[in-house]
Amino acid sequence: MNLKLTPTSIPTTLRPGAGVRPGAPSGVGSGFPSAFKNALTEVSAAQNNASRLQREVQMENPKVSLEETMVAIQKAQIGFQATLHVRNRMVQAYTDIMNMQV
Repeated sequence: MNLKLTPTSIPTTLRPGAGVRPGAPSGVGSGFPSAFKNALTEVSAAQNNASRLQREVQMENPKVSLEETMVAIQKAQIGFQATLHVRNRMVQAYTDIMNMQV
């Protein structure tokens, strides 16, 4: 299993400029919301895959290795932690903006 991140292995939703409407100014439009939604979907799919592999290992399925399961669990955990950090930063930015004096 190749664990190195190459430009082609990065999800298209996380690449710069992904999801930006043609003709829209940079950073404006539905680019970030759609990219964030796609990233959440990918994290959810990784968690579902890890749960499925975990269940298969518990049932002693010979076609599923423990190593593959552990890597899938770690990928799902890292994705969830990254999503949690992004959410916390967004909430902090919102709070900072709301507390600004006009």
